[in-house]
Amino acid sequence: MAMRSLSIAATGLQAQQLHVEVISNNIANINTNGFKRQEVEFQDLLYQNVQRAGTNTSDSGTVIPAGIQLGLGVNAGSVYRIFQQGTMNLTGGKYDVAIQGRGFFKIELPTGDFAYTRAGSFQPNTDGDLVTPEGYKLSPGINIPGDTVDVTISPQGEVSVLQMGQNAATSAGKIDFQSFINEAGLEGIGDNLFRETAASGPPIDITAGDAGAGTFLQGYLEASNVDPVTELTNLITAQRGYEFNSKVISASDDMMKTINEIRN
Repeated sequence: MAMRSLSIAATGLQAQQLHVEVISNNIANINTNGFKRQEVEFQDLLYQNVQRAGTNTSDSGTVIPAGIQLGLGVNAGSVYRIFQQGTMNLTGGKYDVAIQGRGFFKIELPTGDFAYTRAGSFQPNTDGDLVTPEGYKLSPGINIPGDTVDVTISPQGEVSVLQMGQNAATSAGKIDFQSFINEAGLEGIGDNLFRETAASGPPIDITAGDAGAGTFLQGYLEASNVDPVTELTNLITAQRGYEFNSKVISASDDMMKTINEIRN
């Protein structure tokens, strides 16, 4: 019995260690624009049937009503992202764009593949193309002429530029965005970027302002949706869970020590 409790408690230690690692990553990214916090979902492991419920106990048809099942511990079923809207922070940057509501910016990677992000911090590169801080192009491309003196981005994503010597603004393109049937299935690849997976489903083109879609807000960036109070509370809970499991290991060790002393 003591040996089983040791292995069960060990799964608890591993689970709470993973929980603390997820919380620490959330807290580390508390000021990361567009970051979405993660949660751990735990599941109980398989059970050993010492005495199976419903087993006959006599020839007259009496059965065991409950039986005896012994659990083998806990396991992390998944670590999923919470795509709750973050706070809109005013930056005043004319190329900073936040998404109010559902949707992702589409980004073209150097490999030709596409990634998706909620962080709308863009700047024109030497060719005038709007790019991320890593230099990855916004897709479809938006090109800002070199003699541009002002840029306006509408809630629907229309980009208008006012060039030097002109009295009227002209269109430089439109920012599109995509959605996914299962956002939690996206794979984070760093640099505030996500990649589609079989779980997320393919990207769905959506139009800003339509039902269920978001809109764009120029001069703002979406902050991380990490709540420090919630994370610190979860951290305390995970620490206590780790301590409780370590006490189970200590108690099991004391029991084994007592048995060994009796044998001696």
